[in-house]
Amino acid sequence: MKTSKIILYDDPTVPQIQLEQLAKFIENTFQVKTEIRGNFFENSNEDMYRKIASTRIFDLKKPFKIHTPTIEEIQIETQNTDMSNKEEMILYDGFEFQKIVSEFLLKDKHKEDTLHIVFTNKLTCTFDETDFRYHARALISSNPTIISTTGIIEAPAKPKQYYLDLMTNFNKEKIQEIKEKYKGEFLEYNDFRLSEVIEGYLLQAVMYFETGDAFCENKECRLYNAHWQKDLFYSQIENKNLCKKHQEYLNELTNHT
Repeated sequence: MKTSKIILYDDPTVPQIQLEQLAKFIENTFQVKTEIRGNFFENSNEDMYRKIASTRIFDLKKPFKIHTPTIEEIQIETQNTDMSNKEEMILYDGFEFQKIVSEFLLKDKHKEDTLHIVFTNKLTCTFDETDFRYHARALISSNPTIISTTGIIEAPAKPKQYYLDLMTNFNKEKIQEIKEKYKGEFLEYNDFRLSEVIEGYLLQAVMYFETGDAFCENKECRLYNAHWQKDLFYSQIENKNLCKKHQEYLNELTNHT
């Protein structure tokens, strides 16, 4: 493996991320030393907060255009916000966001064989040229890798009937009833299953860094790029295996037979 070390950066707003458990998972899977650090954004300066605020998305149907943030928007970036209490999500261009994180990591002179994985509750999105609109993403693969915990919850779609029920019920009380009706069928904020699901995204992040390919089209593989919550649960919680091809890749990377 070209990776000699992996550094995980915590997101204190999501206590369900069990970093010690995730670090052990990486070490057991890839035999790579894994270090845990605190919140990457905690000791950032105003310049970084301003640049992050400039990556906000205001029109889902237009490609990214840099935004000149207000003082209030910059101040919001300095706060560790619990996304479970947010009624309106702030969207960020995932690639632009990753570039900014990379820029500030380079000031730290990180080594090329060290993979940095930054957890954030900011909702990262990428613009899709096939349907000309932004889509929420859980994973922005590169070095550093960005894993959006909000993206894990919001990006894979919930059951179709859930959306149909919401469309016909605009009353807040009814909406809560609908959420209870489908409870357990999709990830929620403060969900105890989050860390287990994140293991799959960590696999994807390391495999991308090693091979340039993060995903698999086989639903039986933990590298499957799930677009539905039900598929996410199957690949990351029920099945939890790699397909034969990617298991062989992993064996080659770790010199196992």
